[in-house]
Amino acid sequence: MGKRVAYITLGCKLNFAETSTYAREFERLGYVTVSSSSAADIYVINTCSVTEHADKKCRNIIRKLHKLSPDAIVAVTGCYAQLKPQEILDIEGVDIVLGAQFKPELVSRVRALEEQRRKEAFTCPVNGIESIFPAYSSGERTRSFLKVQDGCDYYCSYCTVPLARGRSRNIPISTLVAQAQEAASKGIREIVLTGVNTGDFGKSTGESFLDLLKALNEVKGIERYRISSIEPNLLTEQIVDWIASGTRFLPHFHIPVQSGCDKTLKEMHRRYTTEMFADKISMIRSRMETPDERFTRVFFGIDVIVGFPGESDEDFEQTFNFLERLRPAYLHIFPYSRRSGTLAAQRPDQVQESVKSRREARLQELSDRLHEEFCNANKGRTAKVLFESKEKGGLMSGYTGNYIKVSRKYDPEMIGRIVEVTI
Repeated sequence: MGKRVAYITLGCKLNFAETSTYAREFERLGYVTVSSSSAADIYVINTCSVTEHADKKCRNIIRKLHKLSPDAIVAVTGCYAQLKPQEILDIEGVDIVLGAQFKPELVSRVRALEEQRRKEAFTCPVNGIESIFPAYSSGERTRSFLKVQDGCDYYCSYCTVPLARGRSRNIPISTLVAQAQEAASKGIREIVLTGVNTGDFGKSTGESFLDLLKALNEVKGIERYRISSIEPNLLTEQIVDWIASGTRFLPHFHIPVQSGCDKTLKEMHRRYTTEMFADKISMIRSRMETPDERFTRVFFGIDVIVGFPGESDEDFEQTFNFLERLRPAYLHIFPYSRRSGTLAAQRPDQVQESVKSRREARLQELSDRLHEEFCNANKGRTAKVLFESKEKGGLMSGYTGNYIKVSRKYDPEMIGRIVEVTI
């Protein structure tokens, strides 16, 4: 039996795609994947640093794993590793830290450590991050997250991602098509496109996001695509019209708004106003919904931050009312987290944690109500569902094209099949 490797992934779907790619490479070399709660010879931790809580969670995990297997090699990569490499290397048990530039070398450098144990950190300044690590997830039997882009040039005032992942750059379309074909050969039926700023695709290859969508749409075996997150200013009418023309891309959009208050959006350094955002949502609905389907066919998941510095009660009410009028199907709510190195962290008008918690709770209630209304409005309709392999309480589940979760009695014959059902 080969040496045992366990993987812990924190944060975004981009990290999951990268971790899964490490696992395939280790397995190809004869290593064996084991559960993250098991004793292992090597632990690979792919970190997030979007909040202070994420950093703390990573530190706690490292200590727990070192206690479980004191002699194991502990390799740490991801955003936290790029931002604070020495802080991580100083934690007992950590052997190697790899910043963004060195992600492609993780497997080879960990293997070198097996021969000669030494504590090392491989990092570079953010302006030195040039490499891009092609990756897709293959842990699920039915769906894959395909990394198409990395880095960001936007420098929003609250965000450390440009400091952790570098400038916007992308993987060539030819490579991505080959990876999609490889995923299809494994029986995967649905691909979710992931990136830091997905719609900014093309910066390093001179290609366009629409070029990518059209190329992937031709891959045999992949029947459904979703776009995980895209900035509203980059989701153009041309892209929406093409998706709506009868493609394999589903009526499901994850679009960050971050605030429904124009003053706050300006201070965040976002690239749109609430009016522009609302117009974009309305445009998508007009292209992809009939009058009878209004507010019910397209699933909109929207990111929003509460408690940004200087956000008053009135500012928050503007956000709440804006989102209530917009009627998305789901809200992904983030309490603002103060991150060193960002402009917002320097502001003296930080919002109290108790105030953030109250605002988060109100938006969560709104999200629950909007999601229930969206699901109820789809009851009685027929929809195609891709059933997944997980079993829970004798049931299996899957998602419609517009991302409504549907459950049925577990039947292994249904795994990976797209079935028309009545919701």
